[in-house]
Amino acid sequence: MSTSTSTPSPAPASALTPHGAPSARAGHPASSRLARSRRVLPVIATFVLFVLLFGVGSLRYEGFTSGQVVANLFIDNAFLIVLAVGMTFVILTGGIDLSVGAVVALSTMVAAACLRAGLPAPVVILLVLLVGSTLGTVMGLIIQRFELQPFIVTLAGMFLARGLCFVIGVESISIKDPFFRSLATGTIELGGGVVITWSVVIALVVVAVAAWVLHRTRFGRTIYAIGGSESSATLMGLPVARVKVAAYAISGLCASVAGLLFSLYMLSGYGLHGVGMELDAIASVVIGGTLLSGGVGWVVGSVLGVLVLGVIQTLISFEGTLSSWWTKIAIGSLLLVFIVMQRLFMRRGA
Repeated sequence: MSTSTSTPSPAPASALTPHGAPSARAGHPASSRLARSRRVLPVIATFVLFVLLFGVGSLRYEGFTSGQVVANLFIDNAFLIVLAVGMTFVILTGGIDLSVGAVVALSTMVAAACLRAGLPAPVVILLVLLVGSTLGTVMGLIIQRFELQPFIVTLAGMFLARGLCFVIGVESISIKDPFFRSLATGTIELGGGVVITWSVVIALVVVAVAAWVLHRTRFGRTIYAIGGSESSATLMGLPVARVKVAAYAISGLCASVAGLLFSLYMLSGYGLHGVGMELDAIASVVIGGTLLSGGVGWVVGSVLGVLVLGVIQTLISFEGTLSSWWTKIAIGSLLLVFIVMQRLFMRRGA
C-alpha cells in the first residue's frame, strides 16, 4: 500500500501585510497589532519632531506659522519629495541607490540641451523620463543578474550619469522654452494669499500613486516581502528578481521626474546640479522611519522626513546669523539619532 504526502502550497503575497509580515489571520491578532504599532512608531516620532520644530519656529519668529511658509516647504522641496519616494522603493527591498543625484543633474542637462536644440517640450519630457528609467533598469539588472552590491553598482551609475552631464556641456544651459517657463512661474491659489506651484501638484500626485502601489497592490506587498527576507520571498514563489529590477527602475524614473522639477525650479541645466542630493534623499527616507535593512517603511514617512529637513533649513534661514552648513550638521545629527532608534526598535521587536 502506497502512501502519499502533500506539500503545502506557497503562501500568496496577498497573505502578507504591507510590511511583509504575516497578517493577523495567520497569527495572534494581539501580536500582529503590536508589530504594526512598532512599525508606525518611527513615523509618529518623525511627525512629532516636525510639529516640535515648527512650534519652536512659531514661538521664536514672527510670521513663521503663516500658510505661505508651510506652502514654501513643499515648493522648495517638491523635487526632493519625488526623489525620496523613489528611494523608498529601493531601500524597502534592502538596497540603496547612490546615482539619483547625478540622474537629477543628467535630466536637467538633457532637458536644457534638447530644448535649446528646438525639440518640442512633450518630446523632451518623454526623453528625460526614458533616460532615467533606463539607467535605473540597467543598474537593477546588473545587481540582480551578477549578485553585486547595490552600493557599488549605483556608485558606478552615479559616476556614469555625472560624466554624461559634462559630455553634453560643461557650462550651465539656460531654459528659455515658453512651456517650461510658464509651468515654472505658474501658481495655484489656495485662498488666503497662499499659493503653490505646479511642481507641488506633480510631487503630491507621485506620492499618492506610490502609496497606492506599495500598500494596495501585489507588487507593493512583494517589495516589503523582499526587504523582510529575500530568501523567504523566493521560497514563497514571489517574483523576486523582476520586482527588484522594477524597484530600481522606479527609482530612476522618480529621479528623472525630480530632475524635471529641479529644472523648473532652477530654469537651467548644469552638470553640478544635485551634488549630494542622493544623501538628502536617503536621510529623508531614514528619518521618515524606513529601515535601511528593508521591509519596513511608509511613503508618508519619507515625505515627513523631507519636511523635517525643510523646516530645519527654514529655521536657519530665519535665524540669519547661522551658516547654511548648520543644516548639514543638524541633518547628520538627526540621521544618527533615528538610526539608533531603528536599532532599538528592532531589538525590542526581536
